[in-house]
Amino acid sequence: MEYYPSFKKSPRFTIGVEVELQILDPKTINLSPAGPEILKSISQDYRDRIKPEFIKSMLEVTTRVCNSLSEVRRDLKEGIKHLEKRAHELGYILFSSSLHPFSRCKEQRLSDDERYHRLMDEFQIVGRRLITQGLHCHIGIDDPDRAIEVVDKIRTYLPLLLGLTASSPFFEGEDTGLCSFRSKLFDALPRSGIPDPLVDWENFQVLANLLFQAGIIKSSRDIWWDVRPHPLFGTVEIRICDVPISFNEIMATVALILCLVKYVYDNKGISRAVHRSILLNNKWNAARYGLDGTFVSPFNLEKETIRKALFDLLEQLEGIFIELGAEDYLIIIQNMIKRGCSATVQRKVLEQERNFPQMIKKISKEFWQ
Repeated sequence: MEYYPSFKKSPRFTIGVEVELQILDPKTINLSPAGPEILKSISQDYRDRIKPEFIKSMLEVTTRVCNSLSEVRRDLKEGIKHLEKRAHELGYILFSSSLHPFSRCKEQRLSDDERYHRLMDEFQIVGRRLITQGLHCHIGIDDPDRAIEVVDKIRTYLPLLLGLTASSPFFEGEDTGLCSFRSKLFDALPRSGIPDPLVDWENFQVLANLLFQAGIIKSSRDIWWDVRPHPLFGTVEIRICDVPISFNEIMATVALILCLVKYVYDNKGISRAVHRSILLNNKWNAARYGLDGTFVSPFNLEKETIRKALFDLLEQLEGIFIELGAEDYLIIIQNMIKRGCSATVQRKVLEQERNFPQMIKKISKEFWQ
């Protein structure tokens, strides 16, 4: 008997994006549990695109299924702008990063959802610390076995995406010493992190059905890998990214993911049998040091910085960026790599402003620039 849903094929390289944003009190700049209040004010046209999340002090903006990056940009901008307008009318502001720098875990309120309460009961303090936000990107794939092939191949490049987007250096008022503490909080969950090779859809479905039959998972959403096949959407979902601090950088990250998926889909020569220990070491370096971390090539074991590995990857992907009309995003990514990840920006602004609220105010003003 099959418990896990079959893979619903999607048109190849369609795009769906999910961005989780923080809700802040404008006076204290602390997280505010205003999500339910804001949701009540959302226009009917956006009810299926602006959604509650794990805690009440965050909301998720999603796109519809898009056929191009220009559609994604229009859809995502409209959704965030609408949420921003409604939040401001009610006296709140939004902030884009993957961890609020000084809010306390114990002060956050869980959203009113049976699934969230079930998970919190299971995870205890691990769950209470998950006051994080992420950027998730779905890319449509037209065949279940090809979806698994993309998942297996793209694992190699996941640490590069994390190093580029890392935006969570602070936790409860303390500098963690990491660039992406969110990724380490998430790694504490079961069924998280970089998966082992899945081989093909049949092999993956056997695994998923075992988890169902054993009562380990209750739905496909209970697998939280950094990349996973999404059967109900017919996509490969890349989940490793922190949320960049500006809209253009969010869009550039989406463009990079789309080009990367197309690259591994089309390139038969990329090995799928990469040792997970090397991937985990690369991921640690991305979480700890961001773009300055060490990247060990799983193919020849040569070492270089994550910054250099990203520049090398962009050279390989340049033709795809041009093919998709995404040259402007290629330039934005190159500038992100030169400047440093969002965590680096936060640390520099904090040094200038000398306190977290002023840092957030300054960074949030530049979200649309």
